[in-house]
Amino acid sequence: MTVQITVTVNGTAFERAVPPRMTLADFLRDELGLTGTHLGCEHGVCGACSVFIDGRSARACLTLAVQVDGRTVTTVEGLDQFEEAPRLRECFAKQRGLQCGFCTPGFLVTALELIRDTDTQKPLTEDGVREVLSGNICRCTGYQGIVDAVLEAAQTSD
Repeated sequence: MTVQITVTVNGTAFERAVPPRMTLADFLRDELGLTGTHLGCEHGVCGACSVFIDGRSARACLTLAVQVDGRTVTTVEGLDQFEEAPRLRECFAKQRGLQCGFCTPGFLVTALELIRDTDTQKPLTEDGVREVLSGNICRCTGYQGIVDAVLEAAQTSD
């Protein structure tokens, strides 16, 4: 049995018949070839599969593909639609917030949402960034470079 869904991903509309229990992460990777959405824990803990659904971050491993029928999904491949994204990526590279890169897509989605949601009158703090990013796991960097990158990108995006 399959269910017909229509979803806009990174600005392109797709119609597909999917099994009812297929996760959004598997749909993005296997059906659409968008492999930037990584599968780490498949329990929603590591954050590597984070994407935007209708402009809000969500775990693609915990979301079923049928749940995004009629909605808009943005993956790491589509982040350039946000004006802050290129600067954020630049800061990740400059501040050495990258190592193996496996966790990076999830961190970029989470950090971009944080930067876009931050009141420009109240700048981000290191503790605030660490709290928001605590839902993403990196096994390589030790987090300081990632936190520094987010803080720098937030300063320059005002």
